[in-house]
Amino acid sequence: MFRFCFVLLFITTLTSCGKKFKIDGVTSVSRLDGKMLFVKVLSGDELVNVDSAEVIHGYFQMEGKVDSVVLASLYMDDECIMPLVLEEGNIKIEINNVGISIKGTPLNDSFNKFIEDKTAIDDRAYEVEREESRMIMDGVDINTVQFEIDKKRVEVAQQMDNLIKTFISSNYENVLGPGVFIMIGNSLPYPFLTPVMEDIVNKAPEGFKNNNLIKNYLTLVKEYNDGMAN
Repeated sequence: MFRFCFVLLFITTLTSCGKKFKIDGVTSVSRLDGKMLFVKVLSGDELVNVDSAEVIHGYFQMEGKVDSVVLASLYMDDECIMPLVLEEGNIKIEINNVGISIKGTPLNDSFNKFIEDKTAIDDRAYEVEREESRMIMDGVDINTVQFEIDKKRVEVAQQMDNLIKTFISSNYENVLGPGVFIMIGNSLPYPFLTPVMEDIVNKAPEGFKNNNLIKNYLTLVKEYNDGMAN
């Protein structure tokens, strides 16, 4: 369904108590009718259901209160479909055969735009690989292929790096900055800092660096590096 999901995180920003959220969802995916959807957060070592709803004739609704802004995830059974931010307001979820959009509140709008931009860059990267195959099949000189494709790969990689740095730096002080940073870390084969991640940390304010998730990840990086050195 959607190509992009967090390892579930529990990240909060303190706010006043009793803020209400409401989720209005619609889907054109017929196989979802009758399915139960869940919004879950991590509490300690356990996943906790914040709310759930059955999809009926393509619609579902959830609502509740949040004492803090929380980065949660939308689940179908045990499958993580999509991250979302639980914050005060009306959250609009649309699920179709192309993907999922979650909008309606400030942080969800920002996160949704980031996902759209990231997906567009991922598509460009895929198209570069297809172009390489086409050029080889067309008999283009291999050195020319390598030169042209390598140049385009670098351009796409720079676009992705700029997107990630800009998004995280713009969200240092809320749940999205640490959330996306940890998402990147969890996508790596082992804990380390890419040049982009290192640049983000070096330029980050103390509030970001002191986030428990960030501190824990940096500790894992240090432990891994120390282990490799021994």
